[in-house]
Amino acid sequence: MYFLRRTATQYPFELKSLLTFGKMKTRKRRYGVRRAVGTLWYNGKIYTMNDESESVEAVVTHNGRIKAVGTKKEMKNKWNETITTYVDLKGGVVFPGFVDSHLHMIGYGESMLRLDLSQLKSADDMKKALLEKARELKRGQWLLGEGWNENNFPDRKIFHRQELDEIAPDNPVVLTRVCRHAILANSKALELGQVTAETENPSGGVIVRDNDGEATGYLLDAAQELVREAVPEVTDEYLEEALTAALDDMVKKGLVGGHTEDLNYYGGFAQTFDTFTKVIDGKKRKFRAHLLVHHEVVEDMKNKGFTYGEVNEYLSFGGMKIFADGALGGRTALLRQPYNDAPETSGVAMHTRDELKELVKKARSFEMPVAIHTIGDLALEYAIEAVEEYPAPPRTMDRFIHLQIAPSDLRERLKSLPVALDIQPRFVASDFPWVEERLGTWRLPYSFAWKTLLKEGLNCAGGSDAPIEPVDPLLGIHAAVTRKSPGEDHEGYMPEQKLTPFEAVSLFTTGSAKAIGKEETYGKILPGYAADFTVLDKDILTAQPDEILTASVLQTVIDETIVYQKEEEED
Repeated sequence: MYFLRRTATQYPFELKSLLTFGKMKTRKRRYGVRRAVGTLWYNGKIYTMNDESESVEAVVTHNGRIKAVGTKKEMKNKWNETITTYVDLKGGVVFPGFVDSHLHMIGYGESMLRLDLSQLKSADDMKKALLEKARELKRGQWLLGEGWNENNFPDRKIFHRQELDEIAPDNPVVLTRVCRHAILANSKALELGQVTAETENPSGGVIVRDNDGEATGYLLDAAQELVREAVPEVTDEYLEEALTAALDDMVKKGLVGGHTEDLNYYGGFAQTFDTFTKVIDGKKRKFRAHLLVHHEVVEDMKNKGFTYGEVNEYLSFGGMKIFADGALGGRTALLRQPYNDAPETSGVAMHTRDELKELVKKARSFEMPVAIHTIGDLALEYAIEAVEEYPAPPRTMDRFIHLQIAPSDLRERLKSLPVALDIQPRFVASDFPWVEERLGTWRLPYSFAWKTLLKEGLNCAGGSDAPIEPVDPLLGIHAAVTRKSPGEDHEGYMPEQKLTPFEAVSLFTTGSAKAIGKEETYGKILPGYAADFTVLDKDILTAQPDEILTASVLQTVIDETIVYQKEEEED
């Protein structure tokens, strides 16, 4: 079964079309000479995403691009001489290929390779999982876990380093919180990171301490790096395994691309970028990866001879990534007013106002837009001030990522800026109702308010922030439409902010394309656009909202190549 699935991604389209188990038919000229390859995709409902009600029944593609759309009869009559391959969609519902506008692809692959703590519902479950993993490790080997979330535990327990010492007395332990803005470390890990009672909080980070001033092992935002730097460097083989695992799962879930931020975390720019070029080679694997460039490695990009924009048809460099604040879960998102459930803090600024402006100025010196992580309203204010003072280069668009708290005065300022807003609909499903405790009900009307952003004409793109949330775009679409978690029986959190199915799908198609200035190339099924498709077994635009969760991906098509087909794994 593994060979069959790999076959669809390893071979060029002409040969692969002969290996799709009767799904395609090919035609030849006399004397056995093949025509220039053109493909007719037919017998499905094909949404162009140009308009909510616009669909066609057939598409002609050639050399990875869409040539024409219409009825099967029209396409055959007009393009008969160039069509050599026929793809029977067998009633499938076709959308422009779904693209995740913000995630961490290697990090997502890592979460599949490391101890996954994301689904645990109690501190006892987490302890059992850690004990079991510790028994598997050799003395001195690092115990690395991903995705714990104390908000899922009845008692909201956050483990102390001494408890982790008891679980793994012979191993350094680092456990990454689901938001990736906090870690837990045991005493051995703190010692290797040289974190003591005398260690000062780094700029943009917090070492949580007990009443005696000793580190508890809970490190927030920039403080994480004190211990992370002690973790052994990853190998090329490890990175390739992680990225491959992520890609194989993403195409299975209907994703044809992702805007990802990884380049500053795995041995530096060169090692990480080389991983992308090796894994996404356009032969064994095709995928549209748009790489954000962290401000600490932007010089490395330039020194390697790269600039903002396309590297090839599958890889491109995006804006310079900057973190303005942390996350709501750890109370490090930067707020204008103190936290409702912790009035002693308003969060953490990763950079001062002036420092953030200098970073934006630095991006402009490289003729780059910026992609700024902004969760809290004060962080958003800092970001807006910076890009107002140093505007985006011509024909580019800045990006503000997450934008979970956006009061009206800041939304008004956003309207005058060339900016895309990367939102994660699944945050509603995972953060409510506990986020109400953090923010208080008075801030909710302008928090997680996706409908308001769209109504006011702001450019929004949809992502998962995987591995923080599941990478499956159907879960994101469901969350945007229902404003609740699967299985919950209520009208949804802030139901007035529900999106229509068309609006929700647009986030992952036209929205993701516009965020990178490629709205004339990706995100629609129209002539001249890329032949990237996501084929589902049901119409999620007309189905009941909860039926979105039961939809299956039948095919994922990138560059006119079927890179995933459901039947192949079932055979």
